[in-house]
Amino acid sequence: MRYELLAASAMALTAAAPAWAADDIPQSGDDIVVTATKRDETLRQVPLSVSVTSAETIARAHIVDLIDLQSVVPSLKVQQFNAVGQTNFLIRGFGNGNGNDGIESSVGVFVDGVYRTRTSAAIDDLPEVERIEVLRGPQSTLFGKNVSAGAINIVTKRPEFEWGGKAELSVGNYGLMQGKASVNAPLGRTVAVRLSGAVDERDGYIHSLTTGQDINNRHRVSVRGDVLWQPTADFSLRVIGDYNRIAELCCGVASVRNGPATQLIAAPPPLGLGKPVGDAADVFARTSVSNTDPTNRLIGKGVSAQADYTLGFARLTSITAYRDQINQSKQDVDFTGADIVTNAAANHIKTFTQELRLASTGTGRLTWLIGGFYQDEHVETGRDVRFGRDARPFADGLSGGAIGQLETLQSLVNPAIVPGRTYFQPGQGISDRYTLAQRAFSLFADADFKLTERLKIGGGVSYMNDRKAARSFVSLQDPFSALDLANVRELGLLPLAILNPAAPAGATIPTNLFSPLTALQFFYANAPGHAPVNFPNGRESGVLSGDKVTYSARIAYDFGPVSTYVTYATGWKAGAINLSSDSRPPDQTGVGRTAAPENVTLYEAGVKGAFRGGYLNLAVFKQTIKGFQSNIFKGFGYALVNAGQESVRGFEVDAAYAPVRMLSLAGSMTYLDAKYDSFTGAACVSYDPVRCPIDPNTGLTPPFRDLTGQRPAGIAEWSASGSATLSRDLAPGIGGYLRAEYDYMSPTYQTESSPPDVATWGYHILNASMGLTVAAAKLEVMLWARNLTDDRAIVSTFPTTAQDGSYSGYIQQPRTYGATIRKAF
Repeated sequence: MRYELLAASAMALTAAAPAWAADDIPQSGDDIVVTATKRDETLRQVPLSVSVTSAETIARAHIVDLIDLQSVVPSLKVQQFNAVGQTNFLIRGFGNGNGNDGIESSVGVFVDGVYRTRTSAAIDDLPEVERIEVLRGPQSTLFGKNVSAGAINIVTKRPEFEWGGKAELSVGNYGLMQGKASVNAPLGRTVAVRLSGAVDERDGYIHSLTTGQDINNRHRVSVRGDVLWQPTADFSLRVIGDYNRIAELCCGVASVRNGPATQLIAAPPPLGLGKPVGDAADVFARTSVSNTDPTNRLIGKGVSAQADYTLGFARLTSITAYRDQINQSKQDVDFTGADIVTNAAANHIKTFTQELRLASTGTGRLTWLIGGFYQDEHVETGRDVRFGRDARPFADGLSGGAIGQLETLQSLVNPAIVPGRTYFQPGQGISDRYTLAQRAFSLFADADFKLTERLKIGGGVSYMNDRKAARSFVSLQDPFSALDLANVRELGLLPLAILNPAAPAGATIPTNLFSPLTALQFFYANAPGHAPVNFPNGRESGVLSGDKVTYSARIAYDFGPVSTYVTYATGWKAGAINLSSDSRPPDQTGVGRTAAPENVTLYEAGVKGAFRGGYLNLAVFKQTIKGFQSNIFKGFGYALVNAGQESVRGFEVDAAYAPVRMLSLAGSMTYLDAKYDSFTGAACVSYDPVRCPIDPNTGLTPPFRDLTGQRPAGIAEWSASGSATLSRDLAPGIGGYLRAEYDYMSPTYQTESSPPDVATWGYHILNASMGLTVAAAKLEVMLWARNLTDDRAIVSTFPTTAQDGSYSGYIQQPRTYGATIRKAF
């Protein structure tokens, strides 16, 4: 009953104070054409929940990438954490894959019909965009790959057969200098080309007190060529080539809690290392104390060809694409002024995709689409984690000198052990190397049939097949982690009298004397053999394969000013391989080597209403994921496990209203009631001693805890966005506008790897812009500000590497402002 009342209340609230996204949105959804179903339909006709962001909204809201897009689409959350290439998308709270190359996103990103297999490739500064569609809920019967939670469909402007172009320059605080330009040219009567490029430069908003550099800066370059050949009205070929390069210092980290290990680093000698640490009492100081700057380098390039041929009864479409991406980063992952540990990571991803579909073109009762999708991808990924010159003093301090004592005792019978020069030495650590070859294909069909002029039924079916073959080459170069502290062989050969002169004759030192030091074994502490087990091996093939039939059914009825629909849909995402040194073989205690597929079920009902001066859309839904692939960062690696079942029910409201000609109001709201219906195998965490008690004999916690009945982290209960745009003619041919946006997220527990008291944050963000347009000169001048009130929030937290009890986080971007001038010709 509470759920229905909330839905009714939201509908009434939005009708009373409607909002959505832009003054350029038509006064009814009938005029907004989308390709959400891979057929041209109006927004009001599409029987699913879709948000459309227009080119004018993108320009006037100063949206420069997909991270900014979430300010106008509240059901979409975009997260960028430790590197520019580690970006995660969530729709209705569902999504994963950040940071682990073996796990694919549950939200598919498509640019001009091309699937971007890795989310980092989708964070380029946006090219000349026509619109962006965000499709909520599983879309497996229409899109070929990994859309179990939804899809983001980016449509750019096609080349046109007339001369034109535009240029744009933005300047702002933090030294912002951003330029964009595009030129459209006809090359004869059948060929047109559009060339575009962008440069984005900005200083960082986090200052390093150690190196003097500004972190979280921007240094991006992108170019794009788009050629259209249209020899006849029935055939067209569009070829797109693009290149983008990012070279930035990202991403700065704030200390949100300094535990005993971090306090040891800060304490003056001889009690500690006397090195700078972040001030957890001033989380938003926007300073860094890391001894080295975080570097990122990403190069992405690709080419695609889309051919469309109208056969009369149907249109045949082929989209062929190849993409190549290199992503490199290096970080001081202890995030202090001490030189304790660094992480250098890189990947190289090559992807070929092919889609072929045939869609009806008639206006009769039956419309249909059939098609297929194929993907071939090769991933090379790895990292080097290395101890620095302060790792040994740090370990000595944490152990109270026990590390040196252990070395001394071992050296008495083992000459290979040299006191002070064996454990936690500079250059020691771990090297991870993995390859992943993936082949996936799907066959899909979708159709709608009009039973009457107002009643329509439809549905779709898809067969999806996925095969991954992975190899690991992990080498442990940390001799301390390689020790079995429960049974140090050398200790059992030594008389106990060395430590206790009163010990009985013949008594030897217990071989498990130093087992409490397990907490300092950062790699494979809980693994038999204290060493990696590479795969393939005699028991593990390294191959993960699966297939699934997904389907959808829907019914829609058009009452005239109001249309309604009911949808049932299923979705599937293939299994994942944990390409992280925390992965374990199936017979070993610990986190998973692989995760089973995700299976999604959606029940949704919607109402889309048009009225004089605006429209209102409401969707009520229940969405369930069986086998959600939980991917939790634990300090040095990732815990990959399947949740039994996770569900969310809620509603979404989109509305727009123009009470008078000069004023446009718009907005949307999302409510999500989420919980783990079953999750008995969640990764254990140190801050939960009740469900994860430390074993005094081994110093280890159990591998799993039970989160059944708990609300999943990262899913906001309430999120909303609204805008108001006032526009009018100031003089003949001169117009002006004033626009304000509000973006809200209720306090949300962000990640299960951190305690709720440091990881629960919401935000209230106000964006604004004002501008003048001169029609005759095709000129626009705009002043803009994002996060105008400088709202401060943490966007994610995580356990600080090698510092148990300490937690770090990434802060929300501060207030930015500037001016933009646009000139079309």
